[in-house]
Amino acid sequence: MEPTRSGWNPHDEPDALIPRVLAERAVSPLYQPIVDLATGTVAGAEALARGPAGSSVEFPDALFAAAARTGLLPLVDQLCAARAIEVARDAPDGAPPLLFVNAEPAALSHPFTPELVDAINSERPYRIVLEFTERALASHPAALLTIASQVHQTDGALALDDVGADPLSLAFLPLVEPEVVKLDMHLLRDPHARHTVETAAVVGAYAERCGAVVLAEGIETEEDLATARALGARWGQGWLFGRPGPLGAVSGLPVHRSARLRSPRPGLHLPSGTPFSVASARHHSRVGDQRTVDGLTEYLLSLASGSGPYTLVLGAYPDPEVGRSWLPRLVPAAGTAAFAGIVGPSLAGPDPRPVRVVPVTGPGDAETALAVVSPQGTAALCVRPGPGGSVDFVLTHDPDLVHAVARMVLWRMGSAAGRGVSPTDHRWDSTVAAAR
Repeated sequence: MEPTRSGWNPHDEPDALIPRVLAERAVSPLYQPIVDLATGTVAGAEALARGPAGSSVEFPDALFAAAARTGLLPLVDQLCAARAIEVARDAPDGAPPLLFVNAEPAALSHPFTPELVDAINSERPYRIVLEFTERALASHPAALLTIASQVHQTDGALALDDVGADPLSLAFLPLVEPEVVKLDMHLLRDPHARHTVETAAVVGAYAERCGAVVLAEGIETEEDLATARALGARWGQGWLFGRPGPLGAVSGLPVHRSARLRSPRPGLHLPSGTPFSVASARHHSRVGDQRTVDGLTEYLLSLASGSGPYTLVLGAYPDPEVGRSWLPRLVPAAGTAAFAGIVGPSLAGPDPRPVRVVPVTGPGDAETALAVVSPQGTAALCVRPGPGGSVDFVLTHDPDLVHAVARMVLWRMGSAAGRGVSPTDHRWDSTVAAAR
């Protein structure tokens, strides 16, 4: 086959093309409509990346696989996002109210390129919705919280994709707190399965509490449309409404002018202070002794053990002795949870799977924090030393407060592991700064 007019040859080695793709900014977005299921009007569009036409990296699977092999995935991903924003911004026929832009997990901890920053900060007639999958939750949780905060600072919104494909997506849902929850398309194909019913119920409860929009993916038939509505979706996406194409094809459809998402909350994902200071500011602290703390710790871990597969257990310990005392009690809870992790001074011995232990260096912090986040039960215990061997502690079941404590521990874990993106303002304790 001959090279295309642009000089891109389908027989070229994909990996060798990535530097040229970046140099020439040779990616083009397609757009697929997102429709309000009640009115049939367009609420937004998802941007889908394509490489140079006629090349061996034209389609996204080949493009991103080659970018990953060459170590350039973050730059390619950000190029695709920048081009999607630019093309929609400059479209002569305008754009829908919301533009969904995908983010690869590996790109989340990489600094934004100047081109992407310029695109985000430019004047545009739509709101950007950053869309990511549960892979980001597992591999870059702390960086994801930082990016989420930055998205809200720029008036953007968040969408969690493929919810229901992995327990992690439902477990991390209350910590990420996205404005849009996208149900995985496989749920539509088996709507009466126990997993589908559980997923729809957990997502529905979250949407009620937080005012989020539930969106069903993969709607191809009228039967799929009815199923999506039964699962609680307000918006939908799929071939029934339109295949990916030029933005003009989407812009020509009737627009849902009142399509709105919850207003951004820039301080939500990275709360300032320490777990104890945040908890005690909202609830009066109590005074007790170590036996009291041990009993409450047992209570939280028993709560975690009985809370099912969508549970997070997150803790920060002040010294190795506390960490070693936790581990035997954490392992049974972690066996049924979606994710269990603790952070603190280094512990001797191997990582006790399934608990993720993240060691920190430098001076330790005196506070202890343990949080359990689950659809069945939510609680957090925050402790600091008091005078004469006593302890001050706060036990809370307030979901918003528990989620704030869990976010602080999660960000600290990512920072200690070198996977966090440094925020611009002060965060929890000197241990974080020492670990960076």
